[in-house]
Amino acid sequence: MTDFKTLQLLDIFRWLFVKMGIDYDMMRKILQLKLTMDERKVPTLFQQNKKKDDQKFGYIKSLWIYVLFGLILIPLMGFGQNFLFQMSIAFAMIIFLIMTSLISDFSSVLLDVRDKSILSTKPISARTINAAKFMHIFIYLSYLTIALTAIPLVISLFTQGIVFFILTGFEIILINLFIVALTAILYIVILRFFDGEKLKDMINYVQIALSLMLMIGYQVLIRSFEFVNLDMVVSFHWWSLFLIPMWFAAPYELILHGDTSLLTVIYSILAVIIPIISIWLYIKLIPTFERNLQKLLSTSKSKKEKNNRLKSLLLSLICRTHEERAFYRFSTLMMRQEREFKLKVYPSLGFSFIIPFIFIFTFSRSEEIDYSSSMGYLTIYFSMLIIPSAVLFLGHSAKYKAAWIYKTLPIKDYIGLQKGSLKAFLIKLYIPLYIVLSIVFCYIYGVRIIPDLLVVLVTSWLYTVFCFVMMSNKIPFTRPYDEIGDAQGWKTMLLFIPLAMLAGLHFLIASQVTFGSTVYFIMLFFINMVIWKVAFKSSL
Repeated sequence: MTDFKTLQLLDIFRWLFVKMGIDYDMMRKILQLKLTMDERKVPTLFQQNKKKDDQKFGYIKSLWIYVLFGLILIPLMGFGQNFLFQMSIAFAMIIFLIMTSLISDFSSVLLDVRDKSILSTKPISARTINAAKFMHIFIYLSYLTIALTAIPLVISLFTQGIVFFILTGFEIILINLFIVALTAILYIVILRFFDGEKLKDMINYVQIALSLMLMIGYQVLIRSFEFVNLDMVVSFHWWSLFLIPMWFAAPYELILHGDTSLLTVIYSILAVIIPIISIWLYIKLIPTFERNLQKLLSTSKSKKEKNNRLKSLLLSLICRTHEERAFYRFSTLMMRQEREFKLKVYPSLGFSFIIPFIFIFTFSRSEEIDYSSSMGYLTIYFSMLIIPSAVLFLGHSAKYKAAWIYKTLPIKDYIGLQKGSLKAFLIKLYIPLYIVLSIVFCYIYGVRIIPDLLVVLVTSWLYTVFCFVMMSNKIPFTRPYDEIGDAQGWKTMLLFIPLAMLAGLHFLIASQVTFGSTVYFIMLFFINMVIWKVAFKSSL
């Protein structure tokens, strides 16, 4: 096995671990094995299209994205003297990024039950095992933190001075200790009152949020350099004591500005004491934590949905055959329960919701807009960016080997499966997104846009079928995610061209023809009825 540089650096502190009653040699062997296994682990931010051949040192190769996020911190840490305001914002961003990364990528370490079943049978103390687990996390958090803060720290060394540099480095260490302990305590509470499935769902949603943040992060990066006036006055209130980033920002005012006011001193004390107390509390709760981890090995009982007559009636109108209704329910369950699908599709769903408002916000800043006559509501077409990738991922599954069940079913063809899965995606994922956007757009632009919104709705149905026909996968949930390569990625990108053409056609008809949107809606509705009948073919 590789003798990692980080372990050679850790050897310098061997005496400290020995004094704490830890078998350092055994801890080092455990860490060496874990780090070797991690060489092929790909972080959440980069799981979308990674091939197995490119996964070695995946985490180290991914750190460039955190360097990019770190550029946002430069104007906050490198310039200005309003430390309470600037460093509160900076530490809020650092805490958010590190904690979401910890939950998404290192929960498998904190929640590893294999240690108990394998290492506990060997003559290894629990203290050594827990120390190896903690150091495993700490090594990777050190990589992440250095990537995130190295450039802002170097700039601050020259612009703010050596005291600022040392103080920031010390506080970042305290923040990392606090985040590890806080995350572990959060898991302890969840496992105390809920089952393992609830915790796995929570981790999955954090992974989704982190992936979504990657997609919209460049917008924050661009706008972060628009700070021109940092002379903001921060006023203290009693509830400010619960604002954790302000704890870590207060020592700058105390040490660099000599502010000895009561709240500044209290904040500064909290910044040092709370991380230490949280680590102590985590150590005390480790036995309880280890006992509750056994819940991860159990599966929760699935809740049966109550039969709702209205739902059944609507479903019979949407899906005309028994096979189609059965596959609609099956696809709904797959999209709801398969974490891999949610991790890959939900970030795009969130991005499709946000991007129309990004364009509205950008255009409204550049010029005055008359919303009573503007056609800016056509930015709702950006919500359809989710459709190509979702249709692509509908053909794949982490449990693709179970697709043999299709062959055993007494069905003539897979047309019902194809239609049912696409309708499940539209009704369960896209149409709720569309409805929320439509309500907001009606509030902004007025009810005059309702015919245009109806055009967008039927266009999304047509576009979904078009994307399905263009994709190579015809039977849902039958292929592994590993098959999604660059060629499929380019195909989804090319599918944006017909979407742009549909949006342009809508703009021309709505702007040039009287009652054009209403007539266009009626035409598209009947075109959809024909297309949904003839576009699907029997796939055996």
